Amino acid sequence: MPNDPVSSTEDVVIRQMRDQIIDNDLKLIQAINQRLTLVARLRGYKQERDLEFVDPSREEWMHRYLRGANKGPLSDDGLTEIYGHVLELTKRETAD
Repeated sequence: MPNDPVSSTEDVVIRQMRDQIIDNDLKLIQAINQRLTLVARLRGYKQERDLEFVDPSREEWMHRYLRGANKGPLSDDGLTEIYGHVLELTKRETAD
């Protein structure tokens, strides 16, 4: 029958879109790991010089900068939420 439903595992379009999504997810993981490496280096550098690791004014600047750079469809609220999670994760993951 021509109108038989195709399962999502057999649908070529769905499979291609899922492949693109997982490729993007892998890029996100790579970017987060890269960020963690850079922040760990910064944290070590600051510790050697007895400087505070967290700089609230820098974090606020980064939020504003990223909001300005965001072209969507991620909303400003969504960006604030996800970036807040990234900052907290980074602080936790790079703690001694």
